[in-house]
Amino acid sequence: MSAPAAARPAAAPPAPVRLRPAERLRLLCDPGTLRLDEVPAGGPVPSVLGAAGDVGGRPVACYAHDAAVAGGSVGAAEADVVVATLRRARRDGVPVVGFVESAGARLQEGALGLDAYARILFEDVAGQGVVPQVSVVTGTAAGGGCYSPALTDFIVMTRDATMFLTGPRVVREALGEDVAPAELGGARVHERNGVCHVVAEDEAEAITVVQELLGHLPSHAGGAVPQQPAAAPAPGRPDAFVPRDPRRVYDIRDVARTIVDGGRLLEIAPGWATNLVTAFARLGGQSIGVVANQPRSLGGILDAEAARKGAAFVDACTAFGVPLVVLVDTPGFMPGRRQETNGIIRHGAGLVRAFAASPVPRATVILRKAYGGAYIAMNSAGLGATVTFAWPSAEIGIMGARAAARILGRRDIAAAVDPGAALDGHARRYGEQHLSVGAARAAGLVDEVVDPGLTRARLAAALARPARR
Repeated sequence: MSAPAAARPAAAPPAPVRLRPAERLRLLCDPGTLRLDEVPAGGPVPSVLGAAGDVGGRPVACYAHDAAVAGGSVGAAEADVVVATLRRARRDGVPVVGFVESAGARLQEGALGLDAYARILFEDVAGQGVVPQVSVVTGTAAGGGCYSPALTDFIVMTRDATMFLTGPRVVREALGEDVAPAELGGARVHERNGVCHVVAEDEAEAITVVQELLGHLPSHAGGAVPQQPAAAPAPGRPDAFVPRDPRRVYDIRDVARTIVDGGRLLEIAPGWATNLVTAFARLGGQSIGVVANQPRSLGGILDAEAARKGAAFVDACTAFGVPLVVLVDTPGFMPGRRQETNGIIRHGAGLVRAFAASPVPRATVILRKAYGGAYIAMNSAGLGATVTFAWPSAEIGIMGARAAARILGRRDIAAAVDPGAALDGHARRYGEQHLSVGAARAAGLVDEVVDPGLTRARLAAALARPARR
């Protein structure tokens, strides 16, 4: 009998397809619309291509680094190209998309290399809240190559890309630590810390994400938010996914998909602060931003990171006039020393500020529970929500009925023959008086109690109203 054949080693995954800068720009833009900038005669040839074109039939400005030229490092000539592109975007009122692969400031130019990046960063800041700015990191971005994307509205990274201020070699020399590039600043790192908003498997997918993202945003602040033909949501009633038991978890995205067109959510920073979902979607063809507590992660409680994530997304929607839909199911803010140390007071206040200061139409739906300060922070009526809906089973108050009963009825409960029954009685009475949706409706905290099956229709009508100021 012959010996069994040796097992073959598993095949290595295929290397990702690497596109040249012009190819990236051509794939981004509608066919036949890309116009590359001319390179000035007589000077050094920059390692950045500047261009203009159309995406989805609308003009954009764009540029792409070439990592094959001096590692994509940036000197005066490269800065001239990027600065000109960013200024053109502001002048013409169009979005700007940058493909970033840069080793940072060019060492051979010394302080002039630093000044080159300073000029780019100045223009990045000048464009904030003026035109949408999107960065696509397709390779290694170091030093200033990180700061520039971090100043833009959205960062898309390919799975194999890396971003770090100081690379592994500098870390080894300064700290004596050996760390791989992916461990130091890979996409997996930055999708969890909120630096990166979307991770794509390859460059082609990253470009598709950018095209979809731009389709949700106006060309400039104050411009019209793009419209598309309305599409039916995912099938089913939204309440079919929500357990009646408030202690049981579920995925809020399943609920959202039964409300938005095509059941499609473009999640922003899905790997960061997973107890809060932020996404772009459409409702009746209109672009909207969705902010939703996620009960399947930490029970949907708000913590410092979730508050930061929510505030950043609300600010982005506010800057470009995108209406907001807020889905609420939260037991409150996370207590504890760690959260206080992490500045939950400041970050929670930041979420309150973001909603209260936003003039866009913003509609809230309370699905199951809205307790404590998190009720306030999640676009409550008192923060100027355009409209506040609640499902019939919703509970709104300072805390859950049993927790409140243990505090308010502690003496009666302790003296009772049957403490459990006494607790149940106190909890039932507290819930009826202070948590019921009827009580909230009578107090003006809820504009309308809606059947869950009518949520989509009521939201569409509400977002057609002007914001409440």
